[in-house]
Amino acid sequence: MDMADVFTKAREALTVRATIGEPVTQDGVVLVPVAKVRGGAGGGEGHEGTDKEGTGGGIGLTSTPIGAFVIRDGDVSWRPAIDVNKIILGGQVVRWSRSSRC
Repeated sequence: MDMADVFTKAREALTVRATIGEPVTQDGVVLVPVAKVRGGAGGGEGHEGTDKEGTGGGIGLTSTPIGAFVIRDGDVSWRPAIDVNKIILGGQVVRWSRSSRC
C-alpha cells in the first residue's frame, strides 16, 4: 500500500457517514446516532544507499458517541450521550482540588 492509498483510506473513514449513523426506526420513532470521529495520518519515506529503501504510513481513528437525534411525530430533539467516565473523573478532580486546599 502506498502513501496515496493511506490518505485515501483516512479520508474515506472521516466522512459524514462516519459521524452520522444509520437511522433506526421503532414504534414510529426515528433515532439517528451521532459520533465524534477524530483521526490522523502520517507517513515517511527514506533511502539509505542503493539496496536499502524504507517507506511507512498509518492512520489512527477514534470514535466517541455524542448523542442522537430523535424524530417523533415530526418533531426533532437532541439527546446527548452521557459519558459516565467523564462524570466520575470530573468528580474526582473537584474532590482532589478541594482536599488539596486544606
